[in-house]
Amino acid sequence: MKPTTISHLRQLKEAGKKFASITAYDFSFARLFADEGMKVMLVGDSLGMTVMGYESTLPVTVEDIAWHTAAVRRGAPHCLLLADLPFMSYATPQQACENAGQLMRAGANMVKLEGGAWLTETVRMLTDRAVPVCGHLGLTPQSVNIFGGYKVQGRDSEAADRLLADAQALEAAGAQLMVLECVPVALAQRVTEALTIPVIGIGAGNVTDGQILVMHDAFGITGGHIPKFAKNFLAETGDIRAAVRQYIQEVEEASYPAAEHSFQ
Repeated sequence: MKPTTISHLRQLKEAGKKFASITAYDFSFARLFADEGMKVMLVGDSLGMTVMGYESTLPVTVEDIAWHTAAVRRGAPHCLLLADLPFMSYATPQQACENAGQLMRAGANMVKLEGGAWLTETVRMLTDRAVPVCGHLGLTPQSVNIFGGYKVQGRDSEAADRLLADAQALEAAGAQLMVLECVPVALAQRVTEALTIPVIGIGAGNVTDGQILVMHDAFGITGGHIPKFAKNFLAETGDIRAAVRQYIQEVEEASYPAAEHSFQ
């Protein structure tokens, strides 16, 4: 099996073909996802809530992400593997480089960081040092205390314009992927069409180039509040492997996310 690369995702975007991705945190699920055709995975700082039981992503450390990244890499040696730089691990460009190096050595192909145009110097420094970068805009969970909760972003025209400008600034600085979380469909479409790099949505409608779900949401085992954009594929199929295949198929067909999973 050929490794999935960012060039492959760019080709899919250019061809108008959508792709699915999912969070993974351990060897066994990573291998299962890879076996069923999942080519892009993320070791997200969401593990703080889904795996470690914290109330937010803020307590997660670089060492936590590195440990899980190594496990996922062993389970899915050919996937395109993203790893989150957790809260306050990229406060300066130099700090970002040191911590990104640890995640790349653990097996990541790319690091993901949350934030807008203020990160351009960091993105340039990482890219110049052979560390590919995925941006993350919209609802950025590390900023939960700034936002006052997990809220849809970019609803008014000023906020939408600012988000689009941030996305373009990150791309110009060298970002090669972009995640958009919890934004209105119309804004997600503007950003996806404006960028030449692939855009992955979560709670951003079916207009982005790709989709990502936290694996616990995809299987209906999320505790507490269930996000509007989540769909329990396991409930529909009764089998984890079939659920993964259905998720991939519905993303590729653009039938998921449907209107009920999206924000207008």
